[in-house]
Amino acid sequence: MDQQMIITVIVSFLAALSFAGIALPFLNKSDEKERYRDVIGKRRKALFDATRDGSHYKAKDQNLSAKDSMAGFYKVQQLAGKMGEDMRDNLLQAGIRDPSAPLKFMIGKGVAPIFLCVILMIIFSSPKAADVGDTTVLLSLLGAAVFGYKLPDILIKNKIQKRQTEINLSFPDSLDMMLICVQGGIGLEQTVDRVAEEIAEHSPILAEELGILSAEMAMLNDRRQALQDFARRVGSGAGKSFATSLIQAEQYGTSVSQAMRVMSEELREMRMSLAEEKAMSLPPKLTVPMILCFLPALFIVILGPAGIQAGAAGM
Repeated sequence: MDQQMIITVIVSFLAALSFAGIALPFLNKSDEKERYRDVIGKRRKALFDATRDGSHYKAKDQNLSAKDSMAGFYKVQQLAGKMGEDMRDNLLQAGIRDPSAPLKFMIGKGVAPIFLCVILMIIFSSPKAADVGDTTVLLSLLGAAVFGYKLPDILIKNKIQKRQTEINLSFPDSLDMMLICVQGGIGLEQTVDRVAEEIAEHSPILAEELGILSAEMAMLNDRRQALQDFARRVGSGAGKSFATSLIQAEQYGTSVSQAMRVMSEELREMRMSLAEEKAMSLPPKLTVPMILCFLPALFIVILGPAGIQAGAAGM
C-alpha cells in the first residue's frame, strides 16, 4: 500500500468520524423524545388503571411503595418503615422508578462487600502476597467491606446530584415558557405538558418529571398531592421551589402567574450567583497548575538561549 492510499484511508476515516459526530446528536434527540413519550405513556396508563379500579391515590403509591417492596424481603412491615421510605425517595430522585428497586438496592449493599472481600482473599492467597502481614490483610478486608457497603449509596448520590444539576440549569427557561402559557390563558396542566414536550430534546430529565407531573395533575383530582410528589421526586433545588410556590399560591388564592414570575427571577439570580461563585473560585484553582506547567516552560524559553550562548562561549 503506497503513501497516497494510506492518506486516502486516513482522510476517509476522519470524514466518517466527523459525520458520526454531527449525526449522533440528532439521533440521540429523537431517542430521548421517544423515551420521554414511553415514560409518560406508561405513567398515564398506570394512573388510568388505578382510577378505573377505584383505588385512591396516595403519596406513597402502593405500586411504587418502598414499604411493600422492602417488606417482601424482610417479611416484617415495621423494618421497612422510615428507612424504606427514604431509600425509595433517593431512588426516585436518581430516576429509578422500578418498584423492585429498593429490594435490588439492599441486595447490592449486601453482595458488594462479599464480592470485594472474595477478590481480596484470592489476591492475598497468591504466592506473590505471601509476605503480607495478617494485620494488613484484616484491614484490607475491613476496608473492602465498608467500601462495598457504601458503594451503592455513593453511586445513587452521584446520580442524584447530576440530575438535580441539570434540572436547576434548565428550570428557569422552562419556567419562562410556563409563564407565557399561563398568561396566555392556558391551564396549568396543559402548560406543564406543553413545556415538557418542548424541552424533551434539550433536557430529557426535566421533561420526564414535568410529563409525569402533568399526567398526575390531569388524571387525579388532588393537584396539591401531585405537586408534592413532584417535589419528592426532584429532591431539592428549583423543582422543589416551583412545587412549593404553586402549592402556596393555590392554598392562599394568589395569582399563579405572579408566583411564577417572582420564582423565575429568583431562580435566574440563583443561577447567576452560582456562576459568579464558580468564576471567583477559578483563580485559586489555577495557581498550582500554572506553577507546575506554565512557569517551567516560561523559564526554559527565556533562559534557554542565554544558557546555550553561555555554554558555547565557555567551550
